[in-house]
Amino acid sequence: MAQDFEQKLQEAKKILEQLNSQDITLQESVEAYKKGLEALKEASKLLENAKLTIEEAKGESK
Repeated sequence: MAQDFEQKLQEAKKILEQLNSQDITLQESVEAYKKGLEALKEASKLLENAKLTIEEAKGESK
């Protein structure tokens, strides 16, 4: 799961670099923006699942 999270963050960083490029068209920037949002949303879900797993583990150890 950590690898997937890291991959999603890397994907978002690459997309941000593309968006900062002056060589990108408007259409390409819109598509990149959509992909970036999706990558961040997926990373956020992975992080939330990890938090829930930790909280459950804490509850079991009490």
